[in-house]
Amino acid sequence: MEQEKRCLECGEIILGRADKKFCSDYCRNAYNNRKNKASSNLIRNVNNKLKKNWRILEKLNPDEKTKVHKSKLTDLGFDFTYFTSIYTTKKQTVYYFVYDQGYLDIGGGFYMLVKRT
Repeated sequence: MEQEKRCLECGEIILGRADKKFCSDYCRNAYNNRKNKASSNLIRNVNNKLKKNWRILEKLNPDEKTKVHKSKLTDLGFDFTYFTSIYTTKKQTVYYFVYDQGYLDIGGGFYMLVKRT
């Protein structure tokens, strides 16, 4: 006699196909959301920091190239540990980008903000 299958989320008896694991779409979604919650929170937090950095750079750089002091960036909440890419020129100048908005440390506490087109 075949053992009855139970829903992985709520424990109800499953009717239908032999390979079915959940009694409903609700239970399937609830199970997967709970299972992926920790990694989803990490990704959401990183994406929020990247979006905040991008908004700050865009606000301070309306003309596609400008110079600002580091304190202006940090006062607005810019986090230098979050960026999406690094571009190194032939002269070994290193630009950090948050999507299409970039910055370059030009010394003396100043940064050149640029926009990649």
